[in-house]
Amino acid sequence: MAISSDPVPPRAKAAASGGAAGIAAGNARPATAGEPAASPGRGVRLRGGLDVATLVGLAAAAGVILLAITTGGSARAFLDPPSLLIVLGGTLAVTTASFSLGDVAVAWRSAAAVLVHQTLDPKGVARQVLLLAEAARRAGPETLRNVLPELRAEPFLHRSVTLITEGLPPDAIERMLVGEVEATAGGHGKSAGVLRRASEVAPAMGLIGTLVGLVQMLGSLSDPSAIGPAMALALLTTFYGAVLGNVVLAPLAAKVERAAEEDALVKTLYTIGAVSIARQENPRRLEMLLNAVLPPGKRIQYFDREAPRVGA
Repeated sequence: MAISSDPVPPRAKAAASGGAAGIAAGNARPATAGEPAASPGRGVRLRGGLDVATLVGLAAAAGVILLAITTGGSARAFLDPPSLLIVLGGTLAVTTASFSLGDVAVAWRSAAAVLVHQTLDPKGVARQVLLLAEAARRAGPETLRNVLPELRAEPFLHRSVTLITEGLPPDAIERMLVGEVEATAGGHGKSAGVLRRASEVAPAMGLIGTLVGLVQMLGSLSDPSAIGPAMALALLTTFYGAVLGNVVLAPLAAKVERAAEEDALVKTLYTIGAVSIARQENPRRLEMLLNAVLPPGKRIQYFDREAPRVGA
């Protein structure tokens, strides 16, 4: 892999000559004497907030179902406490039996978190990593101690830079950070697995409720007044199970998996950057390593297009 023979990146030259005034992605500030052209510790902009896609999708699905219910009859006919008890209680009980109370609690918290999911912009993360690499190349990795207070909002990045400033070998930093990324991904995967299991159990509990209702109905053929409630139990449990499993739990499981993938990508970028900085590699090579991980639509051309040049 070819690396530029120029040991000083264009951005560093611009900072030395006073020509660099900032950095792309809104993290720039003017350079002052004795510091880089921009603060590499500035936080990366968050994307997200309320997950509009999830909320709109769930609301639309619920709206379509309610419209169908109210158009064809009374909504009160679809309310049956015994059916809800079988589906909700049975789904929770069987899912808990499949995992543990702690796993189930974490999964429900993860499901709630995806509704207000916030993620770091991968392109902004890559730019921030390159800024840190440039600062470390100009003044040495120890200079990153100065930006540690600005990184507290991003705990993983803060730990990564702390390991660099403490002088740990690059291989040790890589082992520690990769291990943390894998452990976090495993936790997210377990939460998604809990929700997937619950989405499978809910329709099955609906079927069990249907069988219970049919047995009750067949045992009450001599009493016409008991046939209606038993038939309602038989049908509504299937309805509740199908809605809970396919309209609520399965989409939430998919969202948890997607959020886990985005989190793993950001932490992988930070890991690559930390190891490269610890090895004191050329930031141009680091840019290539980052682009190898970023999706095609998120790749950056920082040194070719974004970094200020002398006289700019």
